[in-house]
Amino acid sequence: MNQVEWKIKSFQELTVSELYDTLQLRSEVFVVEQNCVYLDLDGKDKKALHLIGVCDSEIVAHARLFDAKISFENASIGRVVVSPKYRHRKWGHALMQQAIDGIRLHYNKTAITIGAQLYLKKFYESHGFIQTSEMYLEDDIPHIEMQLLPVLKNSTNE
Repeated sequence: MNQVEWKIKSFQELTVSELYDTLQLRSEVFVVEQNCVYLDLDGKDKKALHLIGVCDSEIVAHARLFDAKISFENASIGRVVVSPKYRHRKWGHALMQQAIDGIRLHYNKTAITIGAQLYLKKFYESHGFIQTSEMYLEDDIPHIEMQLLPVLKNSTNE
């Protein structure tokens, strides 16, 4: 079975082909599959680190990683997507772990906030996120805010 190679690049480091393929994947899923007309090009791609999953020279997964105060007060992850033809391989879990690790490595942050589609609540909970808002509509799709809070070290008296 083919494996995914994970890369994290700034917007400026993306090749034209990587940018095109990433935008095409996001459009395929967020606009066509989810039948949602919205402006994907929101100006934040230039501020993001782009986590790309590549298999057999094809971009099969993507997420945007943000430092604090760009999308939320905390660091954040957005535009989390896996190609429909590869979802059976369950690479979404690897994508999220790579995204969390990428935030920690590149931004030195442990508190992460996401705006999650409501139907994916259990998926994000499996990665340690907890719901922190009521349901709200974003582009007519139910969303919730979720946070991955820093792990606090236990203090022991020894």
